[in-house]
Amino acid sequence: MTDLIKQHLSDGVLTLTIDRPDKLNALTNAMYTRVADLLFAADENPDIGVIILTGGPNCFTSGNDLVDFLQEPPTHLDSPAFRLMRAVTHLTKPLIAAVCGAAIGIGTTLLLHCDQVLVTRNAKLRMPFVNIGLCPEFGASLLFPRLLGQARAARLLLLGEGFSGDEALAWGLANEAFDDGEQCLAAAEKIARRLLAMPRQALLESRQLMKQAGMAELQATLREENQLFIQRLNSTEAKTALNALLNRSTDK
Repeated sequence: MTDLIKQHLSDGVLTLTIDRPDKLNALTNAMYTRVADLLFAADENPDIGVIILTGGPNCFTSGNDLVDFLQEPPTHLDSPAFRLMRAVTHLTKPLIAAVCGAAIGIGTTLLLHCDQVLVTRNAKLRMPFVNIGLCPEFGASLLFPRLLGQARAARLLLLGEGFSGDEALAWGLANEAFDDGEQCLAAAEKIARRLLAMPRQALLESRQLMKQAGMAELQATLREENQLFIQRLNSTEAKTALNALLNRSTDK
């Protein structure tokens, strides 16, 4: 599964591409581990200044691979998905997300931790955690109410309502919206080059200043969310909802 994450390093910009189009870039444990490993390594590599994360021009990610998720669910705080969260939240270098098409579950919550988020106008973002008997993750329960207000965050997190790339831009989750995926990817590369041209130490220290004030609260929320997420996975209602969703997917 590790070959489903492509990496390309060009003059200081590392691009990581989720490359599983036949499964709408659904993420397995092996893929989570691979992305986390690459992020940890990139943070230590002096030849890398900026990181772009994308799923290509058509789909960002449809979230967890249901079969893999049910066979090997997270059982501890160092499980692959949670380790990816740690890699992202502890990253010291700028991270850009280029979101084209679907961004479901962690595909949406991940964006809260990126320095720049570029989307296609027709992107479809959704966090259906409660719908399948689970709870928010990746700090979403803390950060979305702060970004969007309690009422709108409740629509997205409690009812699992979806929203578009244009709405993500209007609400402040995204920086720019584009008509198609190729424009989005090209813009991500352009922003990466602009960041790379900045005085590096000043950039990293300024980024750290922006993130450090809320880091302790974020990490505490992540631990609480992840512990509850594990508990919810063992609940009857989550198992019922996940198996029903898997059966619907299999029947298609």
